[in-house]
Amino acid sequence: QVQLVESGGGLVQAGGSLRLSCAASGRTFSNYAMAWFRQAPGKEREFVASISWSGDSTYYTDSVKGRFTISRDTAKNTVYLQMNSLKPEDTAVYYCAARSGSHYYTGTGEYAYWGQGTQVTVSS
Repeated sequence: QVQLVESGGGLVQAGGSLRLSCAASGRTFSNYAMAWFRQAPGKEREFVASISWSGDSTYYTDSVKGRFTISRDTAKNTVYLQMNSLKPEDTAVYYCAARSGSHYYTGTGEYAYWGQGTQVTVSS
């Protein structure tokens, strides 16, 4: 089992920045690819970004490329999502997820472990 706890969400104006954190515990963190998903009201949960178990490869959905950066600190068992140039359409609950194997999967069913989510609200 892997337990994931997100933090760092909040209210920010358009154009601002936030950094989300996801602390992992349980099984060896470095064995898992990690990802961030988000879910806006009335919409399905969607993939945002992922990072390989080694941290040397990342993958992003097109709408956040150049604005968001995913990273991981194995020593701290933590994955981050740095979000810059935020837009109102980025408003959602953001979830951290983990899977063994490749990080190139974007479907929610591909990830076995999930956090409880953290709310991000971007005002216009």
